[in-house]
Amino acid sequence: MSYIILALGGGELVMVFLVFLLLFGSKKVPELAKGLGKGLREFRKAQDDIKREIENSTGDIAGEINKSTSGLRQDLNDISSNLNAD
Repeated sequence: MSYIILALGGGELVMVFLVFLLLFGSKKVPELAKGLGKGLREFRKAQDDIKREIENSTGDIAGEINKSTSGLRQDLNDISSNLNAD
């Protein structure tokens, strides 16, 4: 949706704002802007929470993989040592 705003020039933005004022009135515009700001803030917070949860989950998975691979390396070293000893 942001690409639409980038395509608008200064004059077009003024026209959109004037139509917005006509539709909602000057007293309602600050309330609507405040509500929009709160909504965007909550959306960004939720987005950050989801991102943090995904990063934590992938970190846990990476730790489990590292534990497994280190255990496999140790087992391979033990097998190699036993074969060389025989």
